[in-house]
Amino acid sequence: MTPMTTEQVAEFLGVKVERVRRLARENLLVAKDQDPQGQPIFDRADVEKYKELAQRLGGI
Repeated sequence: MTPMTTEQVAEFLGVKVERVRRLARENLLVAKDQDPQGQPIFDRADVEKYKELAQRLGGI
């Protein structure tokens, strides 16, 4: 697992941090862990799969 912070995911997807948090809240992007501040940590492979799927469906 290659961990990514919320900020890294937002940059990778080209969206705002608030959108990544909403995706996590809605279980569209599943966090694997939490950092000491309680922020979600995502697996890079899951983020890449989400990005590919979202692009197929018409955009992120």
